[in-house]
Amino acid sequence: MTSTADRLAHQHQRAEGIGTNQQAVKFCNQDYETLRQQCLSSGRLFEDDCFNAESKSLGYNELGPYSSKTRGIVWKRPTELCPSPKFINDGATRTDICQGILGDCWLLAAIASLTLDQRILHRVVPPGQDFTQDYAGIFHFQFWQYGEWVDVVVDDRLPTKDGKLLFVQSAEGSEFWSALLEKAYAKVNGCYEALSGGQTIEGFEDFTGGIAEIYTLNKAPPELFQIIRKAICLGSLMGCSIDITSAYETEAVTALKLVKGHAYSVTGAQEVNYDGRVVQLVRMRNPWGKVEWTGPWSDGSSEWRNVSEEDKTKLNHVAEDGEFWMSYLDFIKHFSKLEICNLSPDTLQSDEVGHWNYYQFEGMWRIGSTAGGCRNHLATFCTNPQFVVRLEDVDDDPVDGEDGCTFLVGLMQKDGRTKRRLNRDMETIGFAIYKVFSAPLYFKYKGCHNVHLGPDILLRQNPVAMSSNFINTREVCERFRLPPGEYAIIPSTFHPYKNGSFLLRVFSEKEASTRYWRCIRICLFNTHELSESDIDPNFKKIFKEVAGNDMEVSVFELVKILNNIVSHRPDLKTDGFSLETGRLIVSLLDKDESAKLGLKEFYILWNKLQKYLEIFKSHDTDHSGTMSSLEMRDAANKAGFHINSLVLQAIVNRYADARYAIDFDNFVGCLIKLEMLFKMFKAMEKGDSGKIELSMEEVKDNMIKFCMSLHD
Repeated sequence: MTSTADRLAHQHQRAEGIGTNQQAVKFCNQDYETLRQQCLSSGRLFEDDCFNAESKSLGYNELGPYSSKTRGIVWKRPTELCPSPKFINDGATRTDICQGILGDCWLLAAIASLTLDQRILHRVVPPGQDFTQDYAGIFHFQFWQYGEWVDVVVDDRLPTKDGKLLFVQSAEGSEFWSALLEKAYAKVNGCYEALSGGQTIEGFEDFTGGIAEIYTLNKAPPELFQIIRKAICLGSLMGCSIDITSAYETEAVTALKLVKGHAYSVTGAQEVNYDGRVVQLVRMRNPWGKVEWTGPWSDGSSEWRNVSEEDKTKLNHVAEDGEFWMSYLDFIKHFSKLEICNLSPDTLQSDEVGHWNYYQFEGMWRIGSTAGGCRNHLATFCTNPQFVVRLEDVDDDPVDGEDGCTFLVGLMQKDGRTKRRLNRDMETIGFAIYKVFSAPLYFKYKGCHNVHLGPDILLRQNPVAMSSNFINTREVCERFRLPPGEYAIIPSTFHPYKNGSFLLRVFSEKEASTRYWRCIRICLFNTHELSESDIDPNFKKIFKEVAGNDMEVSVFELVKILNNIVSHRPDLKTDGFSLETGRLIVSLLDKDESAKLGLKEFYILWNKLQKYLEIFKSHDTDHSGTMSSLEMRDAANKAGFHINSLVLQAIVNRYADARYAIDFDNFVGCLIKLEMLFKMFKAMEKGDSGKIELSMEEVKDNMIKFCMSLHD
């Protein structure tokens, strides 16, 4: 699990531009140029100790150490496989990608689509790599991984059997960019076997940072052919496949030579004049590099006889490379689904095409705080993270003539493939979208940046849109068109109490404003300067009895007093106040730095405790004497603390027990510590900016002061 320090460092790196394609994160902290120069200086070829030439890099089950499929495997460099290896020979082409024994045709279809646009290819396969000048046995590639680009270094030792590459290879056998790209992708996901099985859109997204849509072709919208043509003009990547009804149909070849359960890439869409009419054609490629469609418009079919030589040349209709044409009507008849990856603005660098506007957020579901499940679970749904998008400008030239704002929402859960090695499935995920109204019921939220819609809001209305399904896939993505307004997007797992990390992305046709309702603020009870005349005489009398002649309460006396009070409260389940909590209280309220509480300070504390007790009891809904951690956000809000999901998760980790219950002494300790932290922040804040700037010395000094305040 990522630590708070790691998250803060990560946020700082993002602010500095690290994680973009131009400043990719170094995977495993390996720097390509540094390692390459070290190898050249030492005269040794690179050996990657982060992804060694050994059995665990191959797999864990079918490709595991004891599998018959891995017997006799020898790792060899390209220089050992052919006399004159090439990284890329005469440009990367679709024929460079032929599938080996690994079931990763989905990935190879995505790799094949890369070759259609050299700009996109060079983002993934940095140019200038070869086996000639300054060869050092080291190569690198860049992939988009959950919101950031990573630079992945590999050595060029590849698994072979009987002198031939085991996995992806070029048709010629002397080009190795695709084999090394597959190896780098296997490294990111833990091993080669982790790449077995998947959807082409996953590869599309990891090669572009784009967001993908899926169309079910037996329910294809009437304008889908135009969508395909436009997508190709925009440089979008596309894949398609035929569903199977059982495992026996996997990679079964139909009578017309289409492969079921196999990923094809869509590489073109054109209209041709045929026998006096216009026919819509779609071009596809089988990443096997062979086994082509034999129906109408296939290579050498009779339909081509009635097409002009000019059109034939333009369409390059005959090529023994696994690529073929078919009519659009046959396409939607024989194939089951189409996947389109819409590219992000930084990928679409040309001003000649339209660009999406792009926004992304990272979040977590954590048991006891933010893992609320879907709307079926009314008691917990509102605890999920919430994100807001404000749509203001309607689309240009809407298809149906009605004004609206088009946007895509993609919810992606992290590290699905690496979980396979641990025999863990991906969670079932989805999202709901709610309109944030400005009616009187919602007035307190309008224009706020730090609210979290609770059950009083969400459970009184239905979502205006939602994902069509909750599904255990890496990403759920949907296209919507809604009226201008402000909307809350609530991502969740289907069932509550599921831990997970996710990325939420929004692509909008027109510019939008977005935010994560994560800001923190404090609105404490009135603690104006007291005089003794403000204090009830009876309270003064009681205080004198407990404080003694010095009229001050030490930490030890305070803890004894508080524990004596709660021990006589059968409605509170507690282990008693600790010295740590007592010290926090004294540190917060001790204005004269005597390390004790005087009359006025104790009176302020007493009023706080009364208010906190009232809040605590109102959230002890089952009268157990404890409060569910799921109630902590609302309880803190009632106490004047508006906290974000990360703070809430930290509170639950620190103060909840194994059953995610919080007792009264921990509740008080938490609120006291929150107030102290806010107080320290306000003391260091410049103006009312909501920010502080500290040098390293100031960080050390303030950490020491804070630690002393906890333990003195």
